[in-house]
Amino acid sequence: LLLDSIRNPGNLGTIIRIADWYNIKQIICSPDCVDVYNPKVVQSTMGSIFRVKIIYQELGEFIDNNNEYNYYNAELNGENIHTLKFKKPTAIIIGNESTGVSDNLTKKVKNKISIPKYGNAESLNAAVATGIIFDNMLRLTSGDKNSKALQKNK
Repeated sequence: LLLDSIRNPGNLGTIIRIADWYNIKQIICSPDCVDVYNPKVVQSTMGSIFRVKIIYQELGEFIDNNNEYNYYNAELNGENIHTLKFKKPTAIIIGNESTGVSDNLTKKVKNKISIPKYGNAESLNAAVATGIIFDNMLRLTSGDKNSKALQKNK
C-alpha cells in the first residue's frame, strides 16, 4: 500500500487499521503525508500502529526501484474493481483526499482502478476507499491460498 499526500490524521490512522485488518504488513507514505506519530493518527489506529510498518519515502523513487509490483492507482475513472483481476504482486496507490494521486505518479502507473459510483457523491473518503478496495481484492482472489489464510484469521 502506497499513500500519496494523505494529510488527514484520522484518515491515515484508519488506513493503518484497515491495513492491519487485511494483513498488510507495510505502508509506504510520501514524505508529505501526515506524521504517523500525530496523536490523532495514533489514536485512530486503535493499536494497529504496532503491527504495520510505516515508511516515509518518495513514491516515484519507490516505484522506480521496485518494478516487481503491479501498481494500481485509485482514481474516479479507472477499471471497475468489482470485476478486475489484480495481477500479483499488487501495490495499491491511494491519493490525497482532495486531489487524488499526483500527476507524477499517474504518469508512472498504467493501471487505474475505480470503485463504481451509484449515487451522487463526488468522491469517497480515502480511508473508506482503501477498505472497499482491499475487500474487493480479497473477494476476487478468494481461491488463492493467501486469501484463504486471511479468511481463516477473521
